[in-house]
Amino acid sequence: MGSDARSVREDTTRSAIHWTERYARRIRFTDIVVVVIVVFATQLLWLGTTTQLAGVGVEYWGVSIALAALWLIVLEMYGSRSSRVIGAGSDEYRVIFDASLRLFGITAIVSLLFQIDFSRGYLLIAFPVGTVLLLVTRWLWRQWLRGQRRNELFVSRAILIGSQRASNSVVEDLNRLSGTDLMLVGICITGDDDEVSEYNDVEHGGSLPVMRTARDYVELMEQVNADTLVIASNEHLSPADINDISWQLTPGRHHLIMAPSLTNIAGPRLSVRPVAGLPLIHVETPKMEVRETVLKRLFDVCGSLLILLILSPLFLLLSILVKLSSPGPVFYTQERIGRLGAPFQIRKFRTMRQDSDGMLAELLKAQGTDQSPLFKIRSDPRVTRVGSFLRKYSLDELPQLVNVLFGEMSLVGPRPQREGEVALYDEAAKRRLVVKPGMSGLWQVSGRSNLEWEDAIRLDLYYVENWSLTSDLAILFKTFREVISPTGAY
Repeated sequence: MGSDARSVREDTTRSAIHWTERYARRIRFTDIVVVVIVVFATQLLWLGTTTQLAGVGVEYWGVSIALAALWLIVLEMYGSRSSRVIGAGSDEYRVIFDASLRLFGITAIVSLLFQIDFSRGYLLIAFPVGTVLLLVTRWLWRQWLRGQRRNELFVSRAILIGSQRASNSVVEDLNRLSGTDLMLVGICITGDDDEVSEYNDVEHGGSLPVMRTARDYVELMEQVNADTLVIASNEHLSPADINDISWQLTPGRHHLIMAPSLTNIAGPRLSVRPVAGLPLIHVETPKMEVRETVLKRLFDVCGSLLILLILSPLFLLLSILVKLSSPGPVFYTQERIGRLGAPFQIRKFRTMRQDSDGMLAELLKAQGTDQSPLFKIRSDPRVTRVGSFLRKYSLDELPQLVNVLFGEMSLVGPRPQREGEVALYDEAAKRRLVVKPGMSGLWQVSGRSNLEWEDAIRLDLYYVENWSLTSDLAILFKTFREVISPTGAY
């Protein structure tokens, strides 16, 4: 039993040190398999027995080999397996799509300019199918990685160094997220002894060993099999102290991470630019360019039209069920506050008895949430049996596709709220109104109504300040998964 535990611990340490390299090798293998199969299958399906590229005298087998090799090289050049993107976030998917799109775009342009009769099958089949399969395999690898991390494998075992306040903030942020590659195994509080003893009484002190400030941090790391030091922003470590710490670490085996006092800012908005020898972090001001606004609008129009066409039979069925469930209209409209505070009429399938709005204030007061800007009633007595089913699977929200089509809402964005809820917003919450409200958002795919208002507003503001089309696609995918297996809807 002791040898088994020792073996697991040694495997954990190896995984912590080399997990990015080991993980990158695995996804590189599947990338090769996907690209080779897709390219050569396209050749066989599209060209059949044709073997030569017309007018050039080159064998199509050679073309397929060159195209597959170029695809894999471009994926490597764009850093699709870089430790900065693999395993978390949407950047990995964005890089794969961008690299593949540019390769096939350049291929199409070259064949047009030089009048090469290049098979269109590569563009019509290999590119879309291969890109989708690459994205799917990366997603599958992430699910596998998440399972490994539950067993404390493929993680970086880290010691956190910082003042009590800065350490508390970092620990809370890491504990809020599941499946991250950082696993804290110890905390080293900088400051006087009173701070250290006080930290032992806070929420996370009982589960993490609290260490004394030391000169030999490598020795501390060896005590808990750590490979990473995370330095939180604090006033007790000077630049010279941090330099001394970095020189203690073994290159390739130990890693140093700085945790600045910046939160809820996505990677693309951050850049490190050295000025006079100082590594200054530049933070781009959040804004949506005209091109991005047009792109998001096109995405909303095309997406809502497509979904409305596909789900039209479901709309008819749900309309009949709502009409039979209780007296009243099929659809329910209510005034909500949209972009920049403009009111609009939101559309839903009716899920409550008629004239239920008059009971809201009394129910909120009885629940004790009448002063919170999140008007949600648990076990709402106004909801019909059919309405409860519609709410559980978010089917009552489907008529909002019409709001999206008319430009009042977006497919993804902060959920629109009533005027009474908006009146309770603080200055930070008012930034939700900078963008169009959405049918789904980070709030909905991160716990829905189970979230506290503070967590919900934090997620909405993160979306507002870090919007991208890739993030919209990821949220819609998670929305579909949340609808299939609903939690927190009422």
